Amino acid sequence: MKRRYERITNVQLLALIKLLKKKAREHKARIWRYVAELLEKPKRLRPQVNISKINRYTQPGDIVVVPGKVLGAGILKHKVHVAAFSFSETAKKKILDAGGRVMNIEELVNENPKGSNVKIIV
Repeated sequence: MKRRYERITNVQLLALIKLLKKKAREHKARIWRYVAELLEKPKRLRPQVNISKINRYTQPGDIVVVPGKVLGAGILKHKVHVAAFSFSETAKKKILDAGGRVMNIEELVNENPKGSNVKIIV
């Protein structure tokens, strides 16, 4: 029986999923296991989150992970650290203009292996 992630051909995505599962086991952080499960889904089922949704569900200084793509529709009114698999150029610009930080999921996992105070937005 094939594992779910063996159907994925993106080498970077496969490495990220394996890293997330490893960190989840090592640090007993279920959040990373859940993010890995969301990333294992087909691309069309992965979340695509707009800046407006991040603005609506976060407070200033929050750390957010999006297991998919962040899109640039909307306005971000406060500083937020956002980690995602990919970003549109307008989304990156809006997050940085608001004083936030743009990072990939791997950076966030290495900085915060236990996943404390991290919100998942799908």
